[in-house]
Amino acid sequence: MLRRLRDDRRISREKLAFAAGVSSSYITHLESGDRERPTRAVIDALVRYLDRISPVSDIERRHLLDLAGLAPIDNPSVQDLRAEITDDMRRTLTLQEPNLAAYVDTRWNVLTGNETYARAFPGLIDDVNILRWFFGNPLSREVMVEWEKESTLTVNWLRGLIGQQAGGDWAAELLEELAQYRDFRRIWDSGDTAYGREHTAMRLRDQHTGEHYTVDVQMFRLDSVAYPGRIQYYLGVRGPA
Repeated sequence: MLRRLRDDRRISREKLAFAAGVSSSYITHLESGDRERPTRAVIDALVRYLDRISPVSDIERRHLLDLAGLAPIDNPSVQDLRAEITDDMRRTLTLQEPNLAAYVDTRWNVLTGNETYARAFPGLIDDVNILRWFFGNPLSREVMVEWEKESTLTVNWLRGLIGQQAGGDWAAELLEELAQYRDFRRIWDSGDTAYGREHTAMRLRDQHTGEHYTVDVQMFRLDSVAYPGRIQYYLGVRGPA
């Protein structure tokens, strides 16, 4: 891959090596796959130089990182992830009406959702984070028929996600914010962990009519080019009460 990018731009190994601050023999090893785990700084320097001569696509950049055994940026913001939601992806949300559909990240932030999703969870789009909505927005208790069950599952799932992502500043900041809520502290202190829903059924109450209904919930991880595995697709298929 690196050799193709270099050849496409008609750059010698020596010139690329000089620009990245490494030896030409190092470039030879990288191109032959003999060099194990180059640092991110080296890959970034190589890409910067190649990109100045001719743009390196997001897919090419991602492939270089994958070949080097380096994960892409591991702390994307909500804005970063929202920028990954394409028009085609938004169109799938509309096509799912009247079912609930949304894109959320692995930290329980809602990136975007369709109209049915917004109506089912009033205030959630503005609150952004599902846990913030559960514990800080009284509307959550009005529409979640099994509020205790669902909030507990989400807290326990968060614990699993923090473990998967090795914590970080984002986890500390979110936990500090949520710690102001007594019910969150109570559930968190139980120490339980979850990695998904045991049952798909989620029971909801229509805020305006008071009608109870059930949605069968499924979550799918999406392989975004820039942030693989960080965006999830939420689908709630509406059924009877």
